Amino acid sequence: MIPALMLTLRLAVVVSAILLALSVPLAYWLAFSRRRGKFFIEAIVSLPIVLPPTVLGFYVLVAIGPLSPFGRWYQALTGHSLAFTFEGLVVGSVLYSLPFAVQPMAASFSSIDRKLLDASALLGASHWRTFWHIVLPLGLPGVLTGFVLSFAHTLGEFGVVLMIGGNIPGATQTVSILIYDQVQALDDAAANHTALLLLALCFAMLTVLYGLRRHNGASIWGWK
Repeated sequence: MIPALMLTLRLAVVVSAILLALSVPLAYWLAFSRRRGKFFIEAIVSLPIVLPPTVLGFYVLVAIGPLSPFGRWYQALTGHSLAFTFEGLVVGSVLYSLPFAVQPMAASFSSIDRKLLDASALLGASHWRTFWHIVLPLGLPGVLTGFVLSFAHTLGEFGVVLMIGGNIPGATQTVSILIYDQVQALDDAAANHTALLLLALCFAMLTVLYGLRRHNGASIWGWK
């Protein structure tokens, strides 16, 4: 169980860090952009919420597999395929957890009083300075929510990681896949212990998040 747990925690840390870097600017654009086609980007970002994980995992596997142009380029560059590796799990997990990071951040940014932004512009502050000194501090509850939700969501992924990484102990076997293997082996006691550990970890993270939300007076999705 320890190798699967460590791999899962490593995956969650890497994915949530990448999503933090990607989601903050994307959420800012979604919150304040007036482009007419913004709804199309919003639909793409939200798609993993309603799409079956196996469908997303299948298309990611096709896209990064050795028969795809990207897969061939990656294999020529690194000497090995991206599929059925930890790096492949990262790619699939980033796509699958993207809406859980972006939506709370975008909602939090959207709730900021526009008068503050107008006042900053009138005082001659650049968009970059306004973001760092007004948008980001006021939207911090949503940023924190997106980070924690993406971390917790990555911990419990099953369909996507199984499709992309398979079930290789020590390499791509996450805790959720290990639980499935234990159930398949009729080892209910081991499955129960592993599941309880994952349950306790996720519950602890959400408890801390809701506690911070209560302290800051913000909802789980970043609204005041």
